[in-house]
Amino acid sequence: MAAEIGGGGGRKPTMVVGIDDSEHSYYALNWTLQHFFAPGQAQQYHLVLLTSKPPAASVIGIAGLGTAELLPAVELDLKRSSARVIDKAKEMCSEVIDVSYEVMEGDARSVLCEAVDRHHADVLVVGSHGYGAWKRAVLGSVSDYCSHHAHCTVMIVKRPKNKIHS
Repeated sequence: MAAEIGGGGGRKPTMVVGIDDSEHSYYALNWTLQHFFAPGQAQQYHLVLLTSKPPAASVIGIAGLGTAELLPAVELDLKRSSARVIDKAKEMCSEVIDVSYEVMEGDARSVLCEAVDRHHADVLVVGSHGYGAWKRAVLGSVSDYCSHHAHCTVMIVKRPKNKIHS
C-alpha cells in the first residue's frame, strides 16, 4: 500500500517556494523545478511561489521632513520590483501546471511562515545566501528563521560555490 503524501483527505500536497530578486533565490527555484517539476514528470505538488514586499515606510526608515512625499514613489518602486520577481518566476515555471504566485507585504521571515500555515504547506523551499556567522547575526537569516518557525519541512537550497550564474 502506497503512503499518501501530504496527509490530508486526498488533497494535493503544497510546496511553497520563497523567492526574491537574488541569484540564490533563482537558483533555489531552478533546483526545485528540476527535481520536483521536471517536464513529463507527474506533478505531485501544488507549487506556490511567494515573494515578500517590505512596507514602504520600513524602506524609508526614520521619518523626517519630506518623508510623506517619498512614500508613493517608494511604494511604486517596491511594487515594480515585486512584479519583476513574479514575472521572472512565471518564465521559469512556464511548464508547471499547478502553480500560483503571491506577493505579500511584510518581513520575508514572517510572510513565509504565515504562507506555510495559510496553505497548509508540506514543504517550504528557500535559498541560502551563504552568509557567514557575522552577517547572519547582523542581517538575520530567512532560512534559519524559517527552519525554526515554519510548521512544515524546510528545504534550504544552497548554491555550490563553484556554480557560475545560471
